[in-house]
Amino acid sequence: MITDPWFYLAAVPAILIVGISKGGFGGGLGLLAVPMMSLVISPVQAAAIMLPILCLMDLVGLWSFRGKGDFSLLKVLIPASLVGIIVGALSFSYLSERSLQFIVGSIAVLFTLNYWLRPARREAKEPSLARGSFWGWVTGFTSFSVHAGGPPLNIYLLPLQLDKSIYIGTTIIMFAAINYLKVIPYALLGQFSLANLSTAAVLAVLAPVGVRLGYWMHHRIDEKWFYRICFIFLFVTGSKLLFDALIG
Repeated sequence: MITDPWFYLAAVPAILIVGISKGGFGGGLGLLAVPMMSLVISPVQAAAIMLPILCLMDLVGLWSFRGKGDFSLLKVLIPASLVGIIVGALSFSYLSERSLQFIVGSIAVLFTLNYWLRPARREAKEPSLARGSFWGWVTGFTSFSVHAGGPPLNIYLLPLQLDKSIYIGTTIIMFAAINYLKVIPYALLGQFSLANLSTAAVLAVLAPVGVRLGYWMHHRIDEKWFYRICFIFLFVTGSKLLFDALIG
């Protein structure tokens, strides 16, 4: 099990933020955990530790938002994400630690800049088989590699302007399907070592706490302030990973 206190200093707030985001704000910050943990350990190990924790979060989220979700969207998104997962699994062994740092850092920085610079919300878009399939594929691929499926999924879902609870329920069902599908290839790739699983078990207690906090905050906290603080955090960690990948 990992004993480095610096790891837990990064991992504990990261997992709580991810749980709160998943349980109350659509899971858009699910990509934050791996960049934060990657400041101390490799992105590969961080992703392996996070997967069991994310699976537990998904169970709590499914219960909290049971009966919510747009299944007409999911029947396009989930099959497309499976293709992305397969591509991610086949290419996983060809990605170096620095390339993964670059991917994680780029996604974090670009997603943050998009959040800060995007124009005000316009009229709602209609669902599209082509766009849903493409962004579902990208979601599966980035989710497999570094659990960063939130940004591409949000690029597709947010312009649809779904009801807030339906939107969150849809993202929870989507990532529950993706995360449990990822368990098999992660196991086949040898990512579930005793050290990784024991570390995940210690941190797992934070999973239901974070999700239930997010569910409680869903109708009580101004999500704008929550996201403003977290996106600053995300931009800083993403920039650090990009610097390490390019200069280190």
